[in-house]
Amino acid sequence: MGSHCVLALVERGERVVVVDNLTTGFRNAVPDAALFVHGDAGDKDLIRSLIEREQVETIIHLAASTVVPDSTKQPLAYYQNNTSHSRNLIEVATELSVPNFVFSSTAAVYGTGVEGLLTETSELRPISPYGASKMMTERMLADASSAGGPGYAILRYFNVAGADPLCRTGQSTAGATHLIKVACQAALSRERQITVFGSDYPTKDGTCVRDYIHVADLAKAHISVIDHLRKNGASDIFNCGYERGYSVLEVIRAVEYAAGKKFNVRLGERRPGDPHTVVASSAKIRKTLSWSPGFDDLKSIVDHALAWEERLAAYPRFGHGQEPEA
Repeated sequence: MGSHCVLALVERGERVVVVDNLTTGFRNAVPDAALFVHGDAGDKDLIRSLIEREQVETIIHLAASTVVPDSTKQPLAYYQNNTSHSRNLIEVATELSVPNFVFSSTAAVYGTGVEGLLTETSELRPISPYGASKMMTERMLADASSAGGPGYAILRYFNVAGADPLCRTGQSTAGATHLIKVACQAALSRERQITVFGSDYPTKDGTCVRDYIHVADLAKAHISVIDHLRKNGASDIFNCGYERGYSVLEVIRAVEYAAGKKFNVRLGERRPGDPHTVVASSAKIRKTLSWSPGFDDLKSIVDHALAWEERLAAYPRFGHGQEPEA
């Protein structure tokens, strides 16, 4: 997500500073037009010096640990990285009067048991430490803002998928667990099989249903909320999704169709922390920010994700699909 946001910002002439500890990111995902700093978003001294030196007026906070099953096994690590480090970043932003703060949150704050589309006012009852860690940060940011801190926009991501339509960047982290990426890898024989975690949920085919949003549309949402805050728009929370859900098996069939081949699918047990259905209401972001997605269909998402995996397969040593230098 970070690399897509940076590309979108650079393309419209913004001056961008990227801070990444490269735990899951890649240095070559940052275009030359942006300043890259190897460090941690929770390092108060580093962040303070960068804000002062670069005269930062907007922070986009995307750094987080994001694998839901891992969060149930290592909850304290998730609270440290996602909540404690976020607190440090918010503290420095408040101290130095940074006016605008955009926070990447998640639909995992909602949990399960909600019927119909999830709205921004739906009850928050996360069922995983990942979701809880993000919910805590949302509250900290809102409280800090009320006490004189930055104006904020909280974007609750639903399932982010796809890749840059021009194939400049995409998900490259080894061992990534995102369904569409794993399915594309299986279609290209980089994985021998794909496991479906749970086939007995109360859904149309027994597998989990998710609202998948194209990463390019989500980058566009970040641009929209930055413009909103710069015009003194009110601090707010926005769901980022398409109001349409697809089951795990539907996604697998879509990848098989795009790739022109089937792959081995195994039905496994449920994973802890997985709600059965998560679908967004996106009425608020469409109305408030005039956000209009450009890739809100599963075929586009899968086609771009598959093209990115093919690029990675062609140049496996070069991270974000970069060809070797001559």
